[in-house]
Formats: sequence, C-alpha cells, structure tokens
Amino acid sequence: MQFGEKLKKLRLSHNLTQEELAKKIGVSLRTIKGYELGETLPRYREIYYKIAREFNVDVNYLLTEGEEFLLNAEEKYGYKGKKSAERLISEARALFAGGELSDEDKKAVFDAIQEAFFEAKLENKKYTPKKYRKEV
Repeated sequence: MQFGEKLKKLRLSHNLTQEELAKKIGVSLRTIKGYELGETLPRYREIYYKIAREFNVDVNYLLTEGEEFLLNAEEKYGYKGKKSAERLISEARALFAGGELSDEDKKAVFDAIQEAFFEAKLENKKYTPKKYRKEV
C-alpha cells in the first residue's frame, strides 16, 4: 500500500475531512489531495512525523522503503541526489517487470541498490572540487 492510500485510510477511519487534516498538520488542502492521489509525497520528514502523531501510528507505517530512500538521498545530496535516486528506483523496477521475486528477495535487491547508491555518492565526492562539496 502506498503512502497516499495509507493516509486516506487513516483519515477516513478518524472521520476527518481533507481540510481538517490539512489544518491539523499545517499544510494546504491541495497538498493533502496531492498526497492521497499519489501525485506528491511530503518533501520533509517532519510532515511524516506530524501525520504519524495525528493518527497515533509509527512513522515507519507511512513510509515505504522507496520513500525512505528518497528522503535520505535528498537530505544527504539535495534535489539532484533525490532525482538520481528516483531514476534508479524507476530503472530497477523495469528490471523486474514481469518477473517473480519473493518479498524477501525484493528487499535484498533494494537494500543492495541503496547501499550501492550511497557508496557511489561517497566515492564520487572525492572527485568534486572542495568549493562544490556538501558536507554530510
């Protein structure tokens, strides 16, 4: 289940409108609609925490592995890092199109891809001129 589906299910189970939820967590109505339609995800980890507190759920329930990976990539490497991670996820999904893997195998592959991504970023950092480096 994706983030938007989880959010809508939680909101409805607590008898909240989209507008009421938006006010409670400090975002716009359009933002909530975008989340629930799967058009956007929260840009900041704090939004996930506000939603988790509002519905009294663990923040890990709201995040899929891919979403957690994207948040980490953006926090460490900015917008370009996030876009690289999105492209990597998209290409990895294409590799498995039509194939069958157990959930355990999918997790192992995804973990390996994440590890390779962050190792490559660290390795490439030494070739970036110091004035352009972001300290991690």
